[in-house]
Amino acid sequence: MSFVWASKKPKDGIATIYESNITLNKAASSHFEHAYNVLLGLDENNKKVAIKPVSKEEFDIGAIPEEKRHKITVKPSYARVCNKKFISELADVANIDLQNGHSFKFKAHWDKSQSLLIIDLNKPEVS
Repeated sequence: MSFVWASKKPKDGIATIYESNITLNKAASSHFEHAYNVLLGLDENNKKVAIKPVSKEEFDIGAIPEEKRHKITVKPSYARVCNKKFISELADVANIDLQNGHSFKFKAHWDKSQSLLIIDLNKPEVS
């Protein structure tokens, strides 16, 4: 028999999109453990979302305008960013219906060169 032993840590970054927030699993949220805020970006042509950490230093010196910064809540097993307006735009681009408690999962990967998490709205996870 050839057993493949399961790991406690998820290896794939997954972002779950809800009507009011984006929740990142442990693998995806690990890049935000020291983030003070985040930037949210939407690439409508390629159907991708970017989440970029903002450090305390960047926050303190005012490097990022207040209206562009978003709060992130980081817990031991997940992270969450809330912004209904942004998520509404994202849902339109991805052509998903988040009404009535629906949620959608998408693959996410860390882009080292740009220091941001990219959520690919073209790659929904199938449960």
